[in-house]
Amino acid sequence: MLLTIDVGNTHTVLGLFDGEEVVEHWRISTDPRRTADEMAVLLNGLMGMHPLLGAELGDNIEGIAICSTVPSVLHELREVTRRYYGDVPAVLVEPGIKTGVPILMDNPKEVGADRIINAVAAVELYGGPAIVVDFGTATTFDAVSARGEYAGGVIAPGIEISVEALGVKGAQLRKIELARPRAVIGKNTVEAMQAGIVYGFAGQVDGVVTRMARELVGPGGDPSDVTVIATGGLAPMVLGEANVIDEHPARAGPRARGRAR
Repeated sequence: MLLTIDVGNTHTVLGLFDGEEVVEHWRISTDPRRTADEMAVLLNGLMGMHPLLGAELGDNIEGIAICSTVPSVLHELREVTRRYYGDVPAVLVEPGIKTGVPILMDNPKEVGADRIINAVAAVELYGGPAIVVDFGTATTFDAVSARGEYAGGVIAPGIEISVEALGVKGAQLRKIELARPRAVIGKNTVEAMQAGIVYGFAGQVDGVVTRMARELVGPGGDPSDVTVIATGGLAPMVLGEANVIDEHPARAGPRARGRAR
């Protein structure tokens, strides 16, 4: 069994793999104050009763892969692997680690681990050229060349950040539930804000991806050759409205590998 841990700024997602199959997954809040021992207790509580695992923390775990955008959490997770999974091979994705994907950036070490993993997954599952749109605390767009290189990307404010900003900065606005409105033209303030978020971000995705795809394939290339992949916890909010998205791995599953265009 492979335990994977993806630490984002807001949420941490844990996945349990049996070969290529995701047999279980959990989503918890990311808390930079949480110590290694507290993390171990949390892991034990989540995994302790899973039928494929033993009674003790680490039983039947054959490998661990960790990706973190929060340095303090990565430090504590490193301690978790040392103290509680000492005999289990662990890979921590951080600057300098070799993934097989060249990083074509001015300073490769400044590229976030989450964006590197997005590129690695895109190459492994779909090949290049590709663009990964990750809907998290920030909305990131990562470009992968036809040769499987990380070519760069775009960073924009995320959906939740935008909702919070409207509630804080708008004198007569408030924080709202992230939900799809009945129509584009809202009949009340809440629906109007929801429409602005859902359809505004869908339009942003279509516009940014279209421009990135043209630049990625270059003059004479066909932008339709670029596979556009959506990921991240908030992706379902936009999936049905953004026209350029081809794939959503959580929906497609492991069979997505080797997809022909």
